[in-house]
Amino acid sequence: MPKRPRGSREFAPIRPVATDARVGGPGQQDQLTYVPTPEADRVLEDTVLVLAGAGRGIGRGVATELADEGATIVVNDLGASLRGEGEDREPVAETVAAIEETGGEATAHVGDVTDLDYAKSLMSDAAEAHGRIDGVANFAGITRPAPLHEMTAEQWDAVVRVHMRGHFALLKAAASRWTDAELDRQRSFLCVSSQSALGHHAYANYSAAKAGVLGLMRTAANELYPEDVRVNALFPSATTRMSSELSEHPFETELAPKRVAPMVGYLMSTAATDVTGCTLRAGGEEIGFVSDPEMRRLAYRTGGWTIEDVAESFPNEVTQGIDLRRSTTLVGERYGLGPDPEA
Repeated sequence: MPKRPRGSREFAPIRPVATDARVGGPGQQDQLTYVPTPEADRVLEDTVLVLAGAGRGIGRGVATELADEGATIVVNDLGASLRGEGEDREPVAETVAAIEETGGEATAHVGDVTDLDYAKSLMSDAAEAHGRIDGVANFAGITRPAPLHEMTAEQWDAVVRVHMRGHFALLKAAASRWTDAELDRQRSFLCVSSQSALGHHAYANYSAAKAGVLGLMRTAANELYPEDVRVNALFPSATTRMSSELSEHPFETELAPKRVAPMVGYLMSTAATDVTGCTLRAGGEEIGFVSDPEMRRLAYRTGGWTIEDVAESFPNEVTQGIDLRRSTTLVGERYGLGPDPEA
């Protein structure tokens, strides 16, 4: 398809969608029986997706669901522990087997996505095996929590490397294949961020990395849109080994990882044409749009400001009515994590 000139942007019309598609009512939304999607209705037919970190958790749930929608899945995972230690081929093999058991098509690719050479080989092998790559999503991640004053450099570096460098390596490898290529439709890259990007007690490394992913996504969306490549980010929620570490019962009801899949499938499909640079939300019965940071109020003073001027105008004019004691976080408020700010 022809490239769009830089700055050109056309949006598809908004279509109404059902807002309550429960089976069994609230609290029972994850008690579903597997029903194969009829081939004629599979929205991802003839779509090849590379899903990193798909050996377990949300990645596996998304992989199996999107395969049921007709996608061919290249399943990547290193098979490391939650702390990023070791390597195990079994998680990838189990995801591939789960897809094949329901008639889907998948291939395994075990490796470390923070290695730029490996990420390049992952894309090359996927394209060689299946003839194309239509979308990439990165669910790979680890945690090494500690209070900020106790966190070691090793804990910081390990988590930032997996989340930030992993996204960079995959984006670079995918963009290298897609840029300047004659594409028959837009390609899609999904960065997996987290609500923790808004702040998370004792997870400074993870929060910083997930916030960094959002900056990377916005820059990549800006650079790659003229090449017909869409880049978005996702705040997912599901009951996994990682969520269970945050709290014994992080959610009121168990959230199946597969519930994240419809939003991912949408972003990988042609239905999301020209949707780029956005942070979206999916988990349980929720889907949503997450706003970017923005400058809400600005004040100007001819000749500039003194400290005294700022002390007078900032609390009384610029931020009037705004609570400036922001010691709580969305994650803490929503899931009851972290110290009591009133204590």
